[in-house]
Amino acid sequence: MYPEDLKYTAEHEWVRSPGEAEGSLRVGITDFAQEQLGDIVYVQLPAVGDEVTGGETCGELESTKSVSDLYAPVSGRVVARNEQLDATPEKINSDPYGEGWMIEIVPADPNAFDGLLSADEYRAQVEG
Repeated sequence: MYPEDLKYTAEHEWVRSPGEAEGSLRVGITDFAQEQLGDIVYVQLPAVGDEVTGGETCGELESTKSVSDLYAPVSGRVVARNEQLDATPEKINSDPYGEGWMIEIVPADPNAFDGLLSADEYRAQVEG
């Protein structure tokens, strides 16, 4: 349910290293998060070139149930955003670990990825 090759945050984001862009990390929300949100109908993501701060809000997800913040898992610069989500935000529900990815960040600290939660640590948090 939680891919072992990813890292996670307490705010239910997943992080893949490497991303497509050189030196980047790809970010999305977990399957658990998309299930809690319900059908996602709108996504607001940071622009390419924006600086984001780890643990702080960098976007928004709107579902049929509620509006939820997207948090930056690490500090750095946004180098890619999933433009497909503007027209098809439901990809987050149908493929949260694939086509539903959201942004790519080049981290300010190259070791930031190592400090995120492992799949086992995240599973323990979610399953209590």
